[in-house]
Parts: sequence; C-alpha cells; structure tokens
Amino acid sequence: MTEILELTGERKKGPAIRRLMEEALQQHRRAQIAQRFLSGEWGVELESFESDQERERQRNQEFAA
Repeated sequence: MTEILELTGERKKGPAIRRLMEEALQQHRRAQIAQRFLSGEWGVELESFESDQERERQRNQEFAA
C-alpha cells in the first residue's frame, strides 16, 4: 500500500486506489482505440490533404523545370 500511495501521490488509501483505477481504465480505453486504428476498423480520411500535397508537388516540379 505504501508503494501505491507514493506512486499516486495521495495520502489516503481510498483516493489512491480510485486514482489507480481511473488510470487503468484510461489506459485500457486508449489501448482499445489504438487497436481499432491498427486493425483498420477505424481510419482517417485525408483526401483533401493528399490532393493538396499532390498539387504542391506538381507545382514544385513545374518551377524546377
């Protein structure tokens, strides 16, 4: 218990355990979100960004030529 109190910075057992549980839940949720991106279930559409990048590359090639 001493280690938990030191790790959380809390002085009392209840708040220390509560903080550890909240952090564990947050970590679990983040891992689930990351897994969804890694599996391809979720993604980010960057069509506008990619088309802008392509136009910029073409413009740079025209200036270089």
